[in-house]
Amino acid sequence: MPASSPRKARWKRRSICAGVILFLALVVFFGVGRWLVVEDPIRPAQSIAVLSGRIPTRAMEAAKLYRQGLAPAVWLTRSDEPGVSLKAMGISYVGEDFYNLRVLVHEGVPPEAIHILEKPIVNTADEIRIISEEMKPGSPVIIVTSKVHTRRVRTLWRELAGERGEAIVRAASEDSSDPQHWWRNTGDALDVVREVLGLLNAWAGLLLPSGRAT
Repeated sequence: MPASSPRKARWKRRSICAGVILFLALVVFFGVGRWLVVEDPIRPAQSIAVLSGRIPTRAMEAAKLYRQGLAPAVWLTRSDEPGVSLKAMGISYVGEDFYNLRVLVHEGVPPEAIHILEKPIVNTADEIRIISEEMKPGSPVIIVTSKVHTRRVRTLWRELAGERGEAIVRAASEDSSDPQHWWRNTGDALDVVREVLGLLNAWAGLLLPSGRAT
């Protein structure tokens, strides 16, 4: 019997360690969606930039911030694709900026306050660079995106544009995703996986080319 006691003790320690590791893994798994959502305190800025994707919620949020008097202008990014590819096929296409502009006007933003940034974008990193190039020193820019996209936007800003000025990252309040229970539907799960992979790539120095903005 005494000889088996050390084995029992080792088995008990290993079981406890395995239980702790499993518990931590579950905490990370179920909490990652909530962790992806970060917002900066809102304050006046030189402009409100709407990131590409998720029409119309991001533009609606930008319009709400504009109506609150937080910035005198709203910036929209634009992509050449899929417009260029469709044009080569003889198919007409209007980009997201066309619809976002109309959402902004519908929500009370005067057309003269809306500026479509000239350089085309492919992904979020492009958007961050182009927005930062448009900034004037001395005042931040508000960047509006979706909930689970906020942490990656903040990370990319610090990596790519932190020296140019400050960004205030905000999530669209009408975003219907549920980061707290992201595993309950395929759409939210795909968003979380994409954001985690995007963050890993950002932390690694953007070793892999990013996909289209979302």
